Amino acid sequence: MATPQLRHDLSRALPALCVGFRPPNPTMTFRPHSPKTSKCINLAVDANKSHKWAIQLSLVEQSPSKSTVDVDQLVGFLYDDLPHLFDDQGIDKTAYDERVIFRDPITKHDSLSGYLFNIALLKTIFRPQFQLHWVKQTGPYEITTRWTMVMTFMLLPWKPELVFTGTSVMGINPETGKFCSHVDFWDSIEKNDYFSLEGLWDVFKQLRIYKTPDLESPEYQILRRTANYEVRNYAPFIVVETNGDKLSGSAGFNSVAGYIFGKNSTAEKIPMTTPVFTQAMDAELSKVSLQIVLPLDKEINSLPNPNEEAVNLRKVEGGIAAVVKFSGKPTEELVYEKEKLLRSNIIRDGLKPKMGCLLARYNDPGRTPNFKMRNEVLIWLEEFSLD
Repeated sequence: MATPQLRHDLSRALPALCVGFRPPNPTMTFRPHSPKTSKCINLAVDANKSHKWAIQLSLVEQSPSKSTVDVDQLVGFLYDDLPHLFDDQGIDKTAYDERVIFRDPITKHDSLSGYLFNIALLKTIFRPQFQLHWVKQTGPYEITTRWTMVMTFMLLPWKPELVFTGTSVMGINPETGKFCSHVDFWDSIEKNDYFSLEGLWDVFKQLRIYKTPDLESPEYQILRRTANYEVRNYAPFIVVETNGDKLSGSAGFNSVAGYIFGKNSTAEKIPMTTPVFTQAMDAELSKVSLQIVLPLDKEINSLPNPNEEAVNLRKVEGGIAAVVKFSGKPTEELVYEKEKLLRSNIIRDGLKPKMGCLLARYNDPGRTPNFKMRNEVLIWLEEFSLD
């Protein structure tokens, strides 16, 4: 993801670059280049497309003796280099041509200095956390990467979290062996061309106010964020739980809260965490348990036993979940609506949901205005692949 800037004149001619500019196909396979020929791709901006950038590709035969690019070595280089995108070390700028074409849905730069400025600006304003999932060769002089970036907008008082996942297509100049282009495609939008109003709206809608308590919560990695939900990989965690009455209900809370407040076999007081889960295990969402997550440094064998027979300790093995986030008071009707829509969306996208769901409530309802409440509905998935 990159920050907006004024558009350059689209009619300005660009030099020939060796690059593949196209959205990566998730089903594409490795295509090694022929040892007899190599391809040079000319990039030009179509001045007739005034509202977006357009790419014209033409393949030109070139003598194999003119290019000795080791694409496998560059794949390994990106695995090592890209994790430093926003840390103090930074990326190795010597791996890029001075003329680097960068595009994402709301930003464009045409030079290495502009490319590096954009990275520095993001680092200052958003404090990005960048996770690289994989790097693959997807063309003779083209490498595609998949990533997740989580950013905190430091200029707003409530410091909203912005999440972007997607792919980057990196073009290689066969004459220099350096990267000459970088084009981002976000999972959350359909129109990834620059300038994308859909992309700008995707940024804007993530700026809404949520109040998330400064408490420990289960650890997870965001693998993909679509327009409708996130796919997360949860690490294992432990809960103290008891029977509840309904997904949006609070029956049983006093019993599980009593456990962490010292009503246990050793009278140990355990720090409060977030969120409070209510979980329905059946298709009708009628059999419900209420759960409080225990601190991550606890081991289930070392925890004190509950005093109440109806209260249990259980280790949740974690796994892959589809999650939808929403604010407001989580009434039973609203939670059922969110669960139904989430299940419909993940089935439409070819994923396999498990039975039941969880409602995660992060806030004290007596102290938090409804519009600031952070709530989530989670559905565990049978399987998920980022390939």
